[in-house]
Amino acid sequence: MPHVIVKLWPGKTEDQKTELAQAIAADVSRVLGSKDESVSVAFEEVDSADWMETVYEPDISGRWETVYKKPGYGPGKA
Repeated sequence: MPHVIVKLWPGKTEDQKTELAQAIAADVSRVLGSKDESVSVAFEEVDSADWMETVYEPDISGRWETVYKKPGYGPGKA
């Protein structure tokens, strides 16, 4: 625990995904006090044409109460 899933458009390199996964895991460990070996990070690539139906509607607009960093806002903004 915890497991983080990042949904993103295709086109990022394996190096970019590896670097991001390591950064996310490090921050999760630091903020939550989790051991690094307990954190996992996965990526789900979603085509831009499918983003609204596959990600935005069910995961973002349909669940505002669970979205702590909302799109269109800077860090820490509601």
